[in-house]
Amino acid sequence: MIIDSKHVCIWLVVPNNAKTINELKNKKAVSDSMLVELKACFMEAYDDNQDGKIDIRELAQLLPMEENFLLLFRFDNPLESSVEFMKIWREYDTDGSGYIEADELKNFLRDLLKEAKKINDVSEDKLIEYTDTMLQVFDSNKDGRLQLSEMAKLLPVKENFLCRQVFKGATKLTKDDIERVFSLYDRDNNGSIENEELRGFLKDLLELVKKDYDAQDLLEFEETILQGVEYSSEGKISRKQLTMILLALAKHNQEDDVIP
Repeated sequence: MIIDSKHVCIWLVVPNNAKTINELKNKKAVSDSMLVELKACFMEAYDDNQDGKIDIRELAQLLPMEENFLLLFRFDNPLESSVEFMKIWREYDTDGSGYIEADELKNFLRDLLKEAKKINDVSEDKLIEYTDTMLQVFDSNKDGRLQLSEMAKLLPVKENFLCRQVFKGATKLTKDDIERVFSLYDRDNNGSIENEELRGFLKDLLELVKKDYDAQDLLEFEETILQGVEYSSEGKISRKQLTMILLALAKHNQEDDVIP
């Protein structure tokens, strides 16, 4: 997760973080020369690795303790897999809109603070303030809600297993490789990948080809991927179908590597 330093400078100097960059520039609240100076001071103070960008841990230094905690808690405690991510998504996307809106995000943050036993220290007003902060950090398209890819930055998983070299065509895909993938997504061990298990697998697959995506993108991707395999009308895939998908993925990546 990388934050553009210009956006953070604006965010820091505006009271209550209430204005957008365009609004400020139109009203000449912050001049270009001021931005240059602010950026230089800001980067000197917080760009620890001097790469010209602000990563999530560098950004956390700027926030009060509670926001710092919320920002880093899940980065220090990543989810085991995207299956867990999709279960959380379903739980908090209560209206089924395909987005985590402000009230839903607030409920998520409240439960996160309860999990960390910090809820007694946070008032409702503060919780609203923290929700606004998280939206400002993770809502990259600034539509006031979190789409799937944005929520995935707030809730990272330990590893996208499909990014491993074996699925990039560099080595032969073995039966053990396929079994490990199947076990990773078949969380209830019922012999098929279904529901959030299937959505988690497809989310990981989609992330290999698309950086920014929403629930509709995932649905369309599911239709595209599964139409090539004889999957169950009940929305399940077996080891055989998973094998077909993984072999196709490895072959596709291998072909991409040899294109001049």
